Amino acid sequence: MNNKIAQVVVAGLVIVLAWLLLLWEPGGSDAEPSLTAGPRGGEFSLQSADGAVNLEDYRGKVVVLYFGYTFCPDICPTSLSLLSVTLNELSADELQQVQALFISVDPQRDSLEHLKTYAGYFHKNIIGVTGSREQINAAVKKYGAGYNIDKSASKADYSVDHTSYTYIIDKGGKLRFTLVHGTSADEISRTIRSLL
Repeated sequence: MNNKIAQVVVAGLVIVLAWLLLLWEPGGSDAEPSLTAGPRGGEFSLQSADGAVNLEDYRGKVVVLYFGYTFCPDICPTSLSLLSVTLNELSADELQQVQALFISVDPQRDSLEHLKTYAGYFHKNIIGVTGSREQINAAVKKYGAGYNIDKSASKADYSVDHTSYTYIIDKGGKLRFTLVHGTSADEISRTIRSLL
């Protein structure tokens, strides 16, 4: 009996491990980036509905960065709602020193205008940006993020598995904190304030 249970547990672990390897395994040069050893941050160049967005444009501000997509059913809305609560807790003076960026890893469906509306729904200080697959992948890799497009679904109704970290970048453009999904608004605001 115990031997049978052990076999079932081992088989389950093998299946989970195989699924994780399939999910995050990089394919070719145009494949979605997998999780890296650790985020180092750095410059990127993307597009918003109002023009080009480069990290260096926000020198002198604390930048809060999040990767996701607007069709995300739960993780992105939860994270952006927490970010909205965080930004609302800041004073007007503090808010002027903070810029939040929501980077869509799904440019096929997330047009620039749609991103602007979606991000603005959560807070006026969140800018929705995206770019070419190459630009997105370069930014994702620098921040140690990852995503995988479910190609088994229909062209219009696919899902995107993605990491759900919130990155806090200091006023000099250096990545200082990587916060896990579910970090409280109070902790996010304390982290931001530590860099103001």
